[in-house]
Amino acid sequence: MPGRRRSLVSNMGTAALLLSMALLLPPGLAGAAPIEVTASGLGTFVNRQPVFAIGLTKAPPVVGKTPDGRPAYEEIASNGFVWHRLGVSPGQWGPEAEKEVARVLDADAKAGIHAALYISDLTRIKPRNTARIEELRRVIRRFREHPALFVWKGADEPEWGKVPVEELMPFYQAVHELDPNHPVWITQAPRGTIESLKKYDPSYDIGAIDIYPVGYPPGANSHLPNKNLSAVGDYANWMREITGGKKPFWMVLQIAWSGVIQEGKTLRFPTFAEERYMAYQAIINGARGLNFFGGDLAKSLNARDAKLGWNWTFYGRVLKPLLDELNPKGPLYPALVAPDSNLPVRVSGADDIEFAVREAGEYIYVLAAKREGDTVKATFSGLPPVRETAEVLFEEPRTAPVSAGAFTDWFGPNEVHVYRLRRAGAN
Repeated sequence: MPGRRRSLVSNMGTAALLLSMALLLPPGLAGAAPIEVTASGLGTFVNRQPVFAIGLTKAPPVVGKTPDGRPAYEEIASNGFVWHRLGVSPGQWGPEAEKEVARVLDADAKAGIHAALYISDLTRIKPRNTARIEELRRVIRRFREHPALFVWKGADEPEWGKVPVEELMPFYQAVHELDPNHPVWITQAPRGTIESLKKYDPSYDIGAIDIYPVGYPPGANSHLPNKNLSAVGDYANWMREITGGKKPFWMVLQIAWSGVIQEGKTLRFPTFAEERYMAYQAIINGARGLNFFGGDLAKSLNARDAKLGWNWTFYGRVLKPLLDELNPKGPLYPALVAPDSNLPVRVSGADDIEFAVREAGEYIYVLAAKREGDTVKATFSGLPPVRETAEVLFEEPRTAPVSAGAFTDWFGPNEVHVYRLRRAGAN
């Protein structure tokens, strides 16, 4: 896929590009530039730089405020490369919806966040429906150079919805023909099988699965035997096998979902510890971005947040502390965008600890998470020469002594530890 991307600047003169953008964009955005997004097994790249993309489905209202009166988008943009799903529901596409999409994209660009553009009516097209194909092509041409556009979202949960793959291909082909600088993203439901989901591989550049294990009873959203939080890792491993390591994938995690807000259901949110575990388990098992679903669901909002149109209570208690750990300004970020390491690190003392090793600069990172079960003491070994103490990030001042390329630590059920080790001899 990266080989099929091309620089917009190389296809037209710089002056011509700026002139065309000035004609397309409102005056306040005329100096902004579209981004070039590429996707590969190594992750998602924006203007050739790797990003760990944080998505919100949905974001706060475009002119919304935080509880302390600041612009909502200003707060959201503080979390790094942030995007939201900008959607138009089935049967709603038309001139008024198009105006609203343009309005939100303009606000996104001013705030420094991006959008996954999802126009449901155009994502599923029978191959001979020329009128709909031409409308899709017109929409791609209109928005492809907007500075807020991140990716094009294809059909939602198509395998579960029994959408034939051939009805997704016109969308994928039109995007690749007319806008090679923005990939296609598709999310699948936690249903089907690896084999049935793999059939959809030709129809996207970035994959995803949504999985929401927190509710009463637990795990109702999972159709695997595992109904625990660790089902997130099981589905992430599905995506890793489905994509074969050739495409990046994101995991869609919960703020709230239908299984906790429908009639007869009991409202339940993940705690910080639960959300943190699900996020890190997804990353350890290959996710190169996360999307958080359900922040706007009306039946999940308390009285204050209902007036603000978004779940700022959950954001403050759970999501913001987690995103602080994943923020580009934080100590972990170089590991989040680094490839998996080939160092022969291994774990002993427990058979249910999942871990990933990343190398960045003078540091080696070990991200480790334990599944449900007993509290255990585990040893990580096989490290090259490193300093005698490993930092345990986000648990300061706790550290882990290192000796002969190994360190030992305790893990409780669904507990996460993130270690940063400095190579011996590094300044």
